[in-house]
Amino acid sequence: MDMPAPSSAILSRKGAIADRLRAVLPPGCVIDDPAETRVYECDALTAYRCAPLCVVLPTSTAEVSAVLRVCHEEQVPVVPRGAGTSLAGGSLPTADAVVLGVARLTRVLDVSYEDRFIRVETGRTNLSVSMEVEAEGFFYAPDPSSQLACAIAGNIAMNSGGAHCLKYGVTTNNLLGVTMVLMDGTVVELGGPEGEALGLDLLAVVCGSEGQLGVVTEATLRILPRPEGARPVLIAFDANETAGECVAAIIRAGFVPVAIEFMDRPCIVACEAFAKAGYPDCEALLIIEVEGSEAEIADQLGRITAIASRFQPMEIREAKDSTEAARIWLGRKSAFGAMGQMGDYICLDGTIPVSQLAPVLGRIGQLADGYGLRVANVFHAGDGNMHPLILFDANSADGLHKAEALGADILRLCVEMGGCLTGEHGVGVEKRDLMTDQFRPEDLEAQMRVKDAFDPDWLLNPAKVFPLHVSASRRAAA
Repeated sequence: MDMPAPSSAILSRKGAIADRLRAVLPPGCVIDDPAETRVYECDALTAYRCAPLCVVLPTSTAEVSAVLRVCHEEQVPVVPRGAGTSLAGGSLPTADAVVLGVARLTRVLDVSYEDRFIRVETGRTNLSVSMEVEAEGFFYAPDPSSQLACAIAGNIAMNSGGAHCLKYGVTTNNLLGVTMVLMDGTVVELGGPEGEALGLDLLAVVCGSEGQLGVVTEATLRILPRPEGARPVLIAFDANETAGECVAAIIRAGFVPVAIEFMDRPCIVACEAFAKAGYPDCEALLIIEVEGSEAEIADQLGRITAIASRFQPMEIREAKDSTEAARIWLGRKSAFGAMGQMGDYICLDGTIPVSQLAPVLGRIGQLADGYGLRVANVFHAGDGNMHPLILFDANSADGLHKAEALGADILRLCVEMGGCLTGEHGVGVEKRDLMTDQFRPEDLEAQMRVKDAFDPDWLLNPAKVFPLHVSASRRAAA
């Protein structure tokens, strides 16, 4: 994975730049010891590593503004970082960049149960938002598998979703407003509890912008009352394609469950060994959850299982109680960690129309066979958000290269079938050179002109999203 060569002029001023940053931050907020900056040399895409120039950990929006003002004056690139759980290299540094971490921005600033919102600093973890309001019967809907660790800042940057996004939507559907600091230190407010102001919908531009436009330090999030009840059902099949056809039939019938999750045999085996969820011995498994009153749950599950029965499932099993329901979800939520027991893998993120699930699953198997690699599938089937896990041997000389080549072919397949390169993991460095497979040059130009408006010197999160040769020439012309 190519990265731009670091600026020798910036590297030669490392000490002076660190001193300027220390002058605007409290003690202990600047890290420039090479042994300590190695902690920040990569995110969850661990195949690529580069220690940054230094790391700053501000504790307020005002301090973020001061840091960016210094970096702007010094013309030093800045890489915003949440919890470092990005699977697409979204916070991979360059050697001449300052990593700006928001991990110390964790305060709850305001909560209104009447108006159903919470305002938090963006270093707060996803799960802790729901924990803050659960005593009053509320929750925050987006629930990525990494929700125990991932930060709201990264959720906003990548427009994260999760298992329950089928009904409740992804981050953009639950984000009401942000406080964001531009590269020159200017603090701007977009949206809020009362809704977006008239004019351009800049909040929607910021959500999913991958740290290209500014550093989001505070967020106003929609919170929702917890449903009266919820229940998952397991439906087992003897083929991936059959499970895909079942999902398409359920969606076509007009049902919107809370979640429809898909797991294939390699993933089922790994998750069962890890979580002891009691999963059946099958080729493919759907976890479908519905919610409401007992009568509503019974009605929805009855109609869903009637549709599923047309596809000759091997087993249909409703959770009998909350303990069994929690165990079912523990298996699914543990999938990425459990798969690590099977070896090295890369986790992809592409989307396709739900109607294309069956043929795409078949094509992925054929592509994997062509490369001599194994692919495990676990994903949000209800909205076609695929997460193929490509297993490879990291100790093999060409193992990573083959896995990445297969991954690129799978993502191109997603685009070919009417989908796109990413659903919730972002583009980062992983998919930046595939952007031309989805977008025409004039489309990319329109996107880059938005970045020009927010970050005219192209200093924020370098080498991400846009093909490297394109972004390098843009920065050179700035």
